[in-house]
Amino acid sequence: MPTSATGISTSNPPRPAHHAAARAGAGFTLIELLVVVAIIGVVSAVIMLSVSGTGRDRDLERESDRLYTLINYAREQAELQTREYGILFQEDGYEFLAYDVQRAQWRGVFEDDALTARKLPSGLGVQLMVETRPVVLRRPTDAHDKTPQVMIYSDGDLTQFRATLERDGGLRSVTVTEDDKGQVVEQPMVEANPR
Repeated sequence: MPTSATGISTSNPPRPAHHAAARAGAGFTLIELLVVVAIIGVVSAVIMLSVSGTGRDRDLERESDRLYTLINYAREQAELQTREYGILFQEDGYEFLAYDVQRAQWRGVFEDDALTARKLPSGLGVQLMVETRPVVLRRPTDAHDKTPQVMIYSDGDLTQFRATLERDGGLRSVTVTEDDKGQVVEQPMVEANPR
């Protein structure tokens, strides 16, 4: 071992084993951290792709839930107020109407914000059947008549209907209809088979 003129060793003294072990576990290197972040990113991407590939369509589900809930709400309001309501469907939305006895005509429900006219998000449309017959929903742009296709009577009864909200011409769809017991039901999402 070399020594200096003062008698002090100039080489590095041997370190005890416990210092070497402590140094090795002191932390992660930047490369190790980057590898972990990359792995987490890849796993997250795979999970996101698998969830979106399962057929979930949040807009479609949200809009069908909303329609289902609003029909039941309008039905309750019709009974509570002993008043006739109706639903006027269009290709890209729907509007709840109330019958004005004094004017003998249908009008928008301006006194209840929950029942205002609704436009569907882009890519969604409506197909309607009333008493097992398909209904053409395209109306002239200058049409002033607001006669609803689906009636909600003051006793809680309603016209037999089947409203299908669909994505891009039927790629995915959810149907809101009335069952044989008179209850409004929301049927699960259906996906068209790609050909």
